Amino acid sequence: MSSRRAEIIVVGAGIQGAALAFHLAGRGADVLVLERQTTGSGSTRRASGFVRMHYDLESEARLAWTAFPYFEHWADMVGCGDCGFVNTGFVQLVPPAYAPALRANVAMQQALGIETHAVKAAEVAELVPGITSDDIDVAAYEPRSGYADPAASASGLMEAALCRGAHLELGRTVLAVTSAGDRVSGVDTDAGHYEAPVVVNAAGPWAAQLASTVGLDIPLRVWRHDTFYLDLPQGRDPRFPIVLDHARQVYFRPEGSDQVLSGTETANELGGSPDRPYAPIGPDAVSRLRERLVSRLPWMAGSPLRSAHGGQDGMTPDQRAIIDHVGPDGHYLLCGFSGSGFKTAPATGLAMAGLILDGTASSVDISSYRLDRFERGQLLIGQHAYPDLWQ
Repeated sequence: MSSRRAEIIVVGAGIQGAALAFHLAGRGADVLVLERQTTGSGSTRRASGFVRMHYDLESEARLAWTAFPYFEHWADMVGCGDCGFVNTGFVQLVPPAYAPALRANVAMQQALGIETHAVKAAEVAELVPGITSDDIDVAAYEPRSGYADPAASASGLMEAALCRGAHLELGRTVLAVTSAGDRVSGVDTDAGHYEAPVVVNAAGPWAAQLASTVGLDIPLRVWRHDTFYLDLPQGRDPRFPIVLDHARQVYFRPEGSDQVLSGTETANELGGSPDRPYAPIGPDAVSRLRERLVSRLPWMAGSPLRSAHGGQDGMTPDQRAIIDHVGPDGHYLLCGFSGSGFKTAPATGLAMAGLILDGTASSVDISSYRLDRFERGQLLIGQHAYPDLWQ
């Protein structure tokens, strides 16, 4: 039975756990990351990698904006690995009824300093040649946004954390958070007990079952989604923006020079165990994706499907994260990102490091992401809200 002591144990080496370890180690903390598989091998590896700032919730846009420089200037701000950031630009489409909300959200983001502006259908057609634009009243465009490689980003952050003095143990399944009285004492794993006065639950879709070991019932369900990779038609320029299309309930972006990554916003599976095998992606899912994608990009008709895979995350009732110091003293939650946590990870890690080491997050206000908002009935909803993203 192995034993180890650290000041802080982080459970999970996805993008969130890796970013937190990076910031904690940068401040000299003795941090140990425990991961059941390998760095970035779970939810992170199957993420779509969007790096954009458009949200209808100001605090979420602020987190994404604070995180953005890490992707744009990775070599200077992280210094290890390569996140693979590709500057494509980003376009947000909404149904015509939500045009006033989009304009208001663009104004909110501009007030934060985000480089974004509203564009008309003709400008969208210039940005994405061949797009169907007859139902577009107004869209949001972020010229500096793009996508990055999720697994490579997590690996780079973890490598940088290790260079700063953090420790990582792979192949360690954390079974329970332990406590003595009202204080965290460590974790039990399949390889024995690890002692620490601080434990951070960054376990993604496994976060709810781990939180239950300290008596917390967090409203988090396993959310599963499918991601599709199709051939880019010959002669098509791969330099087009990411498009998040609420109107057609589909999203897409270039993948390298010869593919298109796409997925749908509906018919996602909620509930069940995070350990259950992924179901095969059937013809109905492929047909639904093709119908929505081609309705927006007619030139993708007949494009061969190269591959597809499933992914999962933890989903909360308002589709926003839980970032909190709750339960026994020394117990923290960093979970429930509901499919949108990749792009904000450098900022949430910075904020959580401040919460742990200083008692407050001075970089970005994360107080609204507390767990008790669900009990109080104060879900996080944008002032100019769009429909739920994942349905």
